Amino acid sequence: MNSTQDDSPDQVRKVAEIAKDMRFAMLTTIDEQGTLVARPMAHQEVEFDGDLWFVAERASRKVRHITADPHVGVTMSSSDSWLSMDGTAELITDPAKAKELWNAGVAAWMPQGPEDPSVVLIKVAVATAQYWDTPGGRIASVFSFIKARVTGHRYEGGEEGVVHLPE
Repeated sequence: MNSTQDDSPDQVRKVAEIAKDMRFAMLTTIDEQGTLVARPMAHQEVEFDGDLWFVAERASRKVRHITADPHVGVTMSSSDSWLSMDGTAELITDPAKAKELWNAGVAAWMPQGPEDPSVVLIKVAVATAQYWDTPGGRIASVFSFIKARVTGHRYEGGEEGVVHLPE
């Protein structure tokens, strides 16, 4: 893999491009004993600008964890790309924003609706994103793996980078 560490707007756009089709994430919080706890969540804003939005119930364990320690990790993946992000979570009570982000998937988990006081938004301000991407998708990956095996050279089929997002 070709590796890069670049904080340019192009790299931030690269992270946004990778994230745009990834609807589900693993949100990792830290519990009362200091143990990492991850759970699947659907992120609600497709246009990644450095912030990720999730909808949760105010009484949930993840909200308790964030209240005690807002440092979180978020991972996302597709068949040919992966993201690992580190950031700070903030709990937001904003019925108008909740209504804007509301969709059928959220409603299936929270039928009480976006204006219910039990609904809270989790906004994750991403500080650092690390990505692994295989341009050309699965077929390009398979070809690169076969080429590496036949030639005896290391697999070089993708790219990897670390991006520090502006505050």
